[in-house]
Amino acid sequence: MAAPAMVTIALEHDLTGSNAELAASHNRRVILEAIHRHAPISRTELARRSGLTKQAVARIAERLMAEGLIVEARRRRGQRGQPAIELEIDPAGCFGIGVSVDRDYVTALAVDAAGRVCGRRHHETPYVLPETFVELVADAVREFQADGAIDPDRVMGIGLAVPDWLGEMPFPGMPASYAAWTGFDLRGRIGALTGLRVYIDNDATAAAVGELNYGLGRVSRSFFQVNIGAGLGGGLVLDGHCHRGTTGLGGEIGWLPVVDTSAPEGSRVKPLGELVSLFVLYRCLGRHGLAVSEPHQLLALDERGRALVSQWLRGAAAYLAEAAVDIGLLVNPDAVVLGGRLPVPLIEELLATTRNLLAASRRPAVALHRAARSEDASAFGAATIPIAHRLMLESADPQQLLRLPLAGMPARYGSALP
Repeated sequence: MAAPAMVTIALEHDLTGSNAELAASHNRRVILEAIHRHAPISRTELARRSGLTKQAVARIAERLMAEGLIVEARRRRGQRGQPAIELEIDPAGCFGIGVSVDRDYVTALAVDAAGRVCGRRHHETPYVLPETFVELVADAVREFQADGAIDPDRVMGIGLAVPDWLGEMPFPGMPASYAAWTGFDLRGRIGALTGLRVYIDNDATAAAVGELNYGLGRVSRSFFQVNIGAGLGGGLVLDGHCHRGTTGLGGEIGWLPVVDTSAPEGSRVKPLGELVSLFVLYRCLGRHGLAVSEPHQLLALDERGRALVSQWLRGAAAYLAEAAVDIGLLVNPDAVVLGGRLPVPLIEELLATTRNLLAASRRPAVALHRAARSEDASAFGAATIPIAHRLMLESADPQQLLRLPLAGMPARYGSALP
């Protein structure tokens, strides 16, 4: 994607290699990261960016090509002397499968090493139970393999993007049986059915991982991702790494207090997640006699319905502008990225209104961008997790092989209804 004009940041400082023999793994990571981030790139440029000798770079590149992870893309012409041969990640070098689940949908994506989506399976299904989810995941894997979307021998694993407290956080219409998600052995069940390594992360954090690997992260090393779905989530990236915090709550923007000026005196401070989410929008439309339960239906509304949606977006923009200022002052990232299940035209409308509000404010404002993958951000990010581990990218976190969705929600958060 093109680099936003307002983002200027040095990228070389974290790509320093070592010529010591014992640093082979580190040097390999440095070269893969540099190719991933700056491709197409010549061996000479790799040596300059990494601090390794040209000979060391050549040896590492030869091994990576033999493994099928990188390819010689083309010769760069227009310069004196022999044209430089440029390297890039081989799209077919490895694949990842990502599956995102929330209270209203399941999406599975197959993604190649270049970040291209090779296959998609989507289900608009409310409150899918874990046993059904496992079946949907297994079906998607079989279908991706059967239709040739992926090379089965080069699939690095399955990434699962799962909201924390999925079976515990109260949502409208949630059945009692949904509590089955708490303590369910997702990793064991899906691993046994598919034979693949299973990585698990929070859905909003997974979206931020995808943005880091194949979106704004190519030019920006620190940003905050806001994910609008059935609820509201967030992911924080600092210096190229997802920051989850001591207890895994890093980025939980849904509990950020904001002021609801429409509420009675004494009850105006509310969690942001109670004011901004898809389910909040559906509930607002329901009060006006409009039954909407899926994102695509928002774009099919008549003129009155669209006016109501725009009115809601203006209110949501005010809350998000306040949150963006808080994030900018506390974390001071390069940008706040907005994505999630809200359809792209509505995300763009929300962004434009929020930017206008920030421009009119005297407080310092952070740049706002739309997420590169928007509606499939969580599933896409989940699919890039196993790829990141194979390519040794900075976002690869060993805890993703051990992590489980958070459970045992503190009682004081139980009122955070959408």
